[in-house]
Amino acid sequence: MTSRTCISLASAIALSLLGAPQASAQAVAIAPARSAEQAGLVDIRSLSPDIQLDVRYATANNFTARPVPGYDAPKCLLLRPAATALAKVEAELRSRGYGLQVFDCYRPARSVRAFVAWAHDPQEQSRQAIQYPGLEKPALLGGYIAETSGHSRGATVDLGLLDCRSAPCRRVDMGTDFDFFGPRAHTDATDISAEQRRNRQTLLQAMQRQGFANYPQEWWHFTLSPEPDPGTAYDVPVR
Repeated sequence: MTSRTCISLASAIALSLLGAPQASAQAVAIAPARSAEQAGLVDIRSLSPDIQLDVRYATANNFTARPVPGYDAPKCLLLRPAATALAKVEAELRSRGYGLQVFDCYRPARSVRAFVAWAHDPQEQSRQAIQYPGLEKPALLGGYIAETSGHSRGATVDLGLLDCRSAPCRRVDMGTDFDFFGPRAHTDATDISAEQRRNRQTLLQAMQRQGFANYPQEWWHFTLSPEPDPGTAYDVPVR
């Protein structure tokens, strides 16, 4: 592991209140809700029908190489304040010829536990060359994968930028793919092109205008600030 990566992992812990993968310093309780409706989670498509979804955890196209428990459908669920803010980001970007492609939103607590179990399994490393080529699995724990996640609180979203100035919309080059674990995924990475940096800034600034804070270790990761309910997490399935 490089010295820069070590510094980034330490910084990630300090940034946990922004909804990063690490556990929040504040105690978080799992709510007894048994459905998205009981949890107050809404489908982003109900507010922004044209937003594009690429929910990879509902498929085998993710770093675990299999569908993740808890993702019964490829949907983006968020608490209403976060969903409303995200819909405003999409509307503003569409007015400028861009759009959003969402990779993940609310994440059940059971899904987070599945990630941790995967990280402790030394046998399954089929996606290492694609998603964590510079790291061994133990290094992913803490900085990238932890026992609790801001996603489970319903106000964190992973997403990328689309260029919709001509049909169909196409994915914009952000320098890495979603869920690439390494320094090039850091929002202010230096080893990316000027165009890739501009694309990241376009996404970052659009999200910031609606109150989302970026997790600097992942260009795609944003949390509504302040969070609607930072002391509550959920474990209802995405369906």
